[in-house]
Amino acid sequence: MFEISELNKRNQKTQKLFQILFLMMTLMLIAPVVIILGTLIYKGGAIISVDFLFTAPTDGMTAGGIFPALFGTVWLVAVALLVSVPVGVAAAIYLSEYAPDNWLTRIINLAIINLAGVPSIVHALFGVGAFVIFFKFGTSILAASLTLAIMTLPVVIVASKESLQAVPKAFREACWNMGATRWQTIRRVVLPNAVSGILTGVILEVSRTTGETAPIMFTGAAFFLPFLPQSVFDQTMALSLHLFVVSTQVPGVPDELPYGVALVLIGMVLLMNSVSIAFRMYLRGQKKW
Repeated sequence: MFEISELNKRNQKTQKLFQILFLMMTLMLIAPVVIILGTLIYKGGAIISVDFLFTAPTDGMTAGGIFPALFGTVWLVAVALLVSVPVGVAAAIYLSEYAPDNWLTRIINLAIINLAGVPSIVHALFGVGAFVIFFKFGTSILAASLTLAIMTLPVVIVASKESLQAVPKAFREACWNMGATRWQTIRRVVLPNAVSGILTGVILEVSRTTGETAPIMFTGAAFFLPFLPQSVFDQTMALSLHLFVVSTQVPGVPDELPYGVALVLIGMVLLMNSVSIAFRMYLRGQKKW
């Protein structure tokens, strides 16, 4: 019979120990999410209904629903995506496919990294100065969305750049050998194979854009509006600001109302992310490598 040596026994024990350690660390990461969702469902689930989702706040926002805030959040996220995704992907294409490796490119990359670490309140002040005052957009959906787009632009650029660089260089060389131009190669080969990774940046942007409060508080979100916005030059309510308002600024709010708003906000993020992740998985399934 083959006998396990003492060294192998120690190695197996060490491997088992680290396996348990990593499992515990994973559970520690998951536990807060489960606790938060469980708390929101327990304390706010009872208030969720069709009327809550599709009616406006009443009685000084102590009753009624959240439809204006829900509708406004969709506006803000959609406009921010329309601005940041094309600009971010274009910047990533330049940095990955065209830009030479010199001091200017390194400065640009460093600026992108630093921009990702700027606090959201600083982005808010920039949005007020640039879009509300200088470009004279006023406090509007457009000003708020542009502020959110700039704040989340580094996420899109970094995710897109890494996805483009992950496409094998052999794909490019094969196209060039067939006589294709650099842009034809990027458009027909590189981008289709990188789009699933680009969606990762979009997913992260949606999550952050939906939950931000400071940037939209100063640039376009309203405390309360009795009507829905008609264009990007109107103000709007937003779920994140509405949650802050009913939690801290409005007296006499039922205990379940803030939890219900938070539950809808998280549910909205999870829904949009789930759709994006499903689409990303489908695109990854179409890859040939």
